[in-house]
Amino acid sequence: MNSKLLKCVQFRRCLHTSNKALSHAPKALEGIRVLELGQLIAGPFAGTLLAQYGAEVIKIEPPGKGDPLRVWRELDSDGTSPWWRSISRNKKSVTVNLRDKKGQELVRKIADKCDVVIENFKPGTVEKWGLGPEALLETNPSVIFTRVSGYGQTGPYAHRPGFASVCEAMGGFRYITGYPNSAPLRPNISLGDSLAGMNAAFGVLLGLIARNKLAAQNLANSSNKPERTGQVIDVAIYEAVFNMMEGILPAYDRLGTIREPSGTTVTGIVPTNAYLCGDSKYIIIGGNGDSIYKRLMKCANREDLTGGEYESNTGRVKHQEEIDGAIEEWTKSGPSKEILKILEDAGVPAGPIYNIADIAADPQFQARDMLPEVQSNGRPLKIPGITPKLMSTPGKIEWAGPELGEHTEEVLKSILNMNDSEILDYKNKQII
Repeated sequence: MNSKLLKCVQFRRCLHTSNKALSHAPKALEGIRVLELGQLIAGPFAGTLLAQYGAEVIKIEPPGKGDPLRVWRELDSDGTSPWWRSISRNKKSVTVNLRDKKGQELVRKIADKCDVVIENFKPGTVEKWGLGPEALLETNPSVIFTRVSGYGQTGPYAHRPGFASVCEAMGGFRYITGYPNSAPLRPNISLGDSLAGMNAAFGVLLGLIARNKLAAQNLANSSNKPERTGQVIDVAIYEAVFNMMEGILPAYDRLGTIREPSGTTVTGIVPTNAYLCGDSKYIIIGGNGDSIYKRLMKCANREDLTGGEYESNTGRVKHQEEIDGAIEEWTKSGPSKEILKILEDAGVPAGPIYNIADIAADPQFQARDMLPEVQSNGRPLKIPGITPKLMSTPGKIEWAGPELGEHTEEVLKSILNMNDSEILDYKNKQII
């Protein structure tokens, strides 16, 4: 067994042993109850991140149809999207008609029993339902009310509807993708939504930490009046995207430069590119570190391009076409696996460009438990694994995205102490 495979096996054993030993350890977010009022991607992805680390996430869905994502893209034989089974892992589905006054009151009662509320409706929507932050903080002063929208809750664009595609464009991401003098490209995923969801989950954790600090402060002040320890977390999709734009703003502000699209390269860093190999497959090589670059060019038998101006990245930028041409001339001389093996042995960062079939078969993903299976529609279903990996309080996927309303009675009984007669009355009135 080679050393790399041995390390993968050892890590997997470590994860297995650690998880077995910690099977009774508390999960990181155990005891935190989250009410998820959002739909589609941004808000629900935040809920996913919290749920897989032990938070009890109660997802409110409209009766009869549920979250639209249930039927997005490819559908399983039961008519449900496999994507739904992934993004709604570990969540409890509760159906409530939020357009009904009684439904709004019901959700308000649940919210009063929660630590966190997540919503990603158009600004002003939950206020119309009596479920806005000021209303909920009045009766639950410790709640962390997390809002995700296209443009945030303030500013001249706050009222605009904002999907990830539009916000990726306004946040600067779409402008720098693709090739010069061509239409901007979009990644074939809703990247802005996922970034905003991660921001929201991060905001929730900050809010929970701050809540403890505020509670301790209130206790030290010996105030008999209940003080607000919760707060509003305001996440804008365009801002989540904009904050990934690295040094583009300071470079513009100081030097007036506007970063342009650069195809398969990155502006101002050489060499890092996609290179065609002899088997017609592209690989990615990141050879931009000064010492790495020298090793790369030795592999390519082009050590003549390592002295003088080629010594530093600043000089290499001036010779980008020449350097990339020399590298690709070499990569074309052999199949991609052979070229990658040479680069790996030389300590040069390089790798293949994977599609999802490649990912599903890769031993690194398998060794790191990134391809776990859940039961869905009577069969195992692979979904993306948990990250980051906590060694003492690891996350766990307990179940796949639930059926519509699967947990309605459970939640109403356990949290609101409702009886069968009351629940039946709500059902008959089409409130749940």
